[in-house]
Amino acid sequence: MNDLIAKASLDRRIAEIVTPVVEDLGFEVVRVRLMGGKSKTLQIMAERPDGGIEVDDCAAISTAVSATLDVEDPIEDQYTLEVSSPGIDRPLTRLKDFDAWEGHAAKLETDEMIDGRRRFKGLLEGTEGDEVLIAIPEGTIGLKFEWLTDAKLVLTDELIRDVLRARKDAGAVDEAQFDEIQTLMDGDEET
Repeated sequence: MNDLIAKASLDRRIAEIVTPVVEDLGFEVVRVRLMGGKSKTLQIMAERPDGGIEVDDCAAISTAVSATLDVEDPIEDQYTLEVSSPGIDRPLTRLKDFDAWEGHAAKLETDEMIDGRRRFKGLLEGTEGDEVLIAIPEGTIGLKFEWLTDAKLVLTDELIRDVLRARKDAGAVDEAQFDEIQTLMDGDEET
């Protein structure tokens, strides 16, 4: 498991516990984070292997994961369990995410300085072996996946349209809803 799914050692331990449960339900873990100070929240992002997740799916994962965590008890303090989708401007935590979202804007951060910087923003150009390709103003560069400490999509109109179109194609959004949202977005561009 790489550090983008679960960064901290406790997050990695929790991910080891919950990943088989989530996978048995037919989903993939995108990210695991235990957040907060006095009031802790365990956030688990998940989705279907082909993308997407519905509210009822999150509830089913929450029920199954909660039972497993009660038995394994890896978190000493009280916490709130939150199971969610990765969202539109989602974190990119697996090498396959960079191929799936090729052509979209992303922000990447590395653990070491590369050519004098750690932050890169540009268009994803997929992967080549274990490298993530990103087009930045200076040209296309390859960053080793293992160098990345953070990666996420940038919210753009194009990204929203593509996600909406995929939800329509999957039957999660009907034609009328799609047309209405598309009209609203087109109206925003005119102003």
